[in-house]
Amino acid sequence: MSSNEADGGRIVPGHWFSIGMFAGPSPLDLSPAAGARNPVLSFREIADAPAIFVADPFMVHHDDGRWYMILEVMNDRGYKGDIALATSPNGLEWQYRGIVLSEPFSLSYPYVFRWQGDYYMLPEMYQQNYLRLYRADPFPTRWRHVATFLEGSPIADASIFSFEGHWYILACPRPAEHDALSLYWADSPEGPWREHPKSPIVTGDPRSARPGGRVIEWEGGLLRFAQDCYPRYGTGLRAFHISRLSPDSYAERPIDQAPIRPPAPGAWNSLAMHHIDAHLLADGTWLAVADGHNHPSYADRM
Repeated sequence: MSSNEADGGRIVPGHWFSIGMFAGPSPLDLSPAAGARNPVLSFREIADAPAIFVADPFMVHHDDGRWYMILEVMNDRGYKGDIALATSPNGLEWQYRGIVLSEPFSLSYPYVFRWQGDYYMLPEMYQQNYLRLYRADPFPTRWRHVATFLEGSPIADASIFSFEGHWYILACPRPAEHDALSLYWADSPEGPWREHPKSPIVTGDPRSARPGGRVIEWEGGLLRFAQDCYPRYGTGLRAFHISRLSPDSYAERPIDQAPIRPPAPGAWNSLAMHHIDAHLLADGTWLAVADGHNHPSYADRM
């Protein structure tokens, strides 16, 4: 989430998005995780910055058995997004560890993935009109810039993933309207990147365009999550099954149900959910992290 989208003109700023844990038998059937006290992270846990909110969480399950969460902290000092770290022994109870990446410009949506034994991060920085790829050196507390690509125009919520020997990025090229989805491909996450011949995948539809979290393998294809931005940004989450993907082909269909069961009225995430990162566990169930809020002062302005 970028600072422009968060502030809505910066009238009466409030503590909006928080982070919670969800679990279920599939990434399309998730409810609050037993043993987690949702929200597990909010602005209150941020000790090293005057935080307005936390959002856009991505998790990795490390070889050491611990869970690591990389997230955005909206820092009121300079009013920009920084990237922070939290850790957990079980994926349910989290401890905030501090900001691990800060730039002169705003960062958000820190998409973390593993490649050739190293961890990489592709954060959003759409106001810069390019993407920067970072590599952990070492993981998870230091991140080094290793590549710049897709320069020349805004690109929001870039979601990078590999499939059948190639790399792909799904991203929103219209972050003010939230209504388009572009697709790019490469042979390596460092590029060179080129636009896919089927791109744009979505045009003119704020309910299905803007990426809303990690792309995951599902039923012989992939699941992509999208932010439902109607009637306002970050209203909810939807899922789409990608059944065909290659450097020259693409096909998908919408999934009827939302990935997370509707929250009870007044719950911490009852007014908005706009991000999910789901992981398959060894026992065949799924653990997911998501963000949300229930503050009318935010929803009324968007």
